[in-house]
Amino acid sequence: MTSPSGSTVDEARAFLDANPDVEAFDIVLTDANGVGRGKIIRRHELMGLYEGGRHLPISILGLDITGEDVHETGLIWDSGDGDLRAWPIPGTLKPMHATSPARGQLLMSMYHLDGAPMTSDPRLALQRQVDKLAAKGMHPAGAFELEFFLLANERDGDGKVQPARAVLDGRASGKTEVYSVDHLHGMEPLFSDIYAAAKLQGIPAETVISEYAPGQYELTLRYRKDVMQAADDLIMLKRIVRMQARRHGVTACFMAKPIEKYAGSGMHFHASLLDSNGTNVFAEAREGIWEPKLLHALGGLADTMAESMLVFAPHANSWRRFVSQSYAPVAPTWGVNNRSVALRVPAGDARNRRIEHRPSGVDANPYLVAATILAGISKGLEEQLDPGPETSGNGYEQAEGTESVMPPDWRTAIEVAKQSEFLREALGHDLHRTFTAIKEAEYLRVARTVSELDYHLYLHEV
Repeated sequence: MTSPSGSTVDEARAFLDANPDVEAFDIVLTDANGVGRGKIIRRHELMGLYEGGRHLPISILGLDITGEDVHETGLIWDSGDGDLRAWPIPGTLKPMHATSPARGQLLMSMYHLDGAPMTSDPRLALQRQVDKLAAKGMHPAGAFELEFFLLANERDGDGKVQPARAVLDGRASGKTEVYSVDHLHGMEPLFSDIYAAAKLQGIPAETVISEYAPGQYELTLRYRKDVMQAADDLIMLKRIVRMQARRHGVTACFMAKPIEKYAGSGMHFHASLLDSNGTNVFAEAREGIWEPKLLHALGGLADTMAESMLVFAPHANSWRRFVSQSYAPVAPTWGVNNRSVALRVPAGDARNRRIEHRPSGVDANPYLVAATILAGISKGLEEQLDPGPETSGNGYEQAEGTESVMPPDWRTAIEVAKQSEFLREALGHDLHRTFTAIKEAEYLRVARTVSELDYHLYLHEV
């Protein structure tokens, strides 16, 4: 049958001809938590996959973070856990760096057996929002920033995670080292492999930064005119960082808050809209006067932020990141060239005007983040929403007293998301049900767990 994803056997044939040494392929489907699920297939299976897709169980999209079934999604026994068909995503068949024997990688999307989109697939939820904007003559562009920690494989004497030693010479550092170029030199062999792997897969990885915590780093990605490609870039780059870190004997950590004393890791998303001529619709026509579409987009994102927080902070650990003056926004504020707000308008050339959306942790699913942000922008444009006054100065101080606007914790965010008609539209009815059911199951798992902290606080005291 014809591939509903638009993939063609010519792509597979050309890859095999150009890479005669590749023996196997990781085929990767991204679930609601952003976890890559799938199989490793052999070289001789690739053509068959492009010709007819690959059967995968529907339950693969109804798993919690541990890989356990969540029956409340309706994707397990309600449907008999039947097979659907995964198809290749065009342009994602790439060789992998430094594998032995040589392997390739391929991203997949899930469809029903008749070729209809499987609406609990996160990537297809983003495609739906892209298509809705395209119908109005607007095309979203963007890029993600990837913050992460490089940790030692061994815990410290208190059982806590600790920053990795430099892979170059084993030097240890417990200092923040923010923006230290010399500190980056210690990880140069690892980052060289990350850049080599990214180049091989066509991922435009650019600047690396020593970030605002011991062992924390940031990689930036070049702006894409295709927001779907930007999300694919982030998914593939995370896989590269994790794999290459492991090869160098350290752990790449994408938890939002692995070390309580320091800042957590965000996944800032830069977004703009282009018209059919490729012109940025957020760019102001007159210097000093903001384009109304930019303000309305900001208004939509501010208006829908509380309902969207479960997407931006999907795990128990995500909520430990939201601490005042820790570069994690705590209110739906906006401002220009201001990193204390949730919605930052970077300074610079008006032709490149964009919104930097800052609430998401690096543990969030980029497809769901982008889909939700685009839906918020669409709502703002349709309803011509006002973002309120610009925040200047310390946005954390000015946000005091507005805490009731935002969910205060994970449990509340789940309840808000379950009731949200906006989020149901942003993700689609099926994925909304799937995602909130998975999050509720994970909450219950965490809530019934007796932690080491419980013993520390209560064992000998109550």
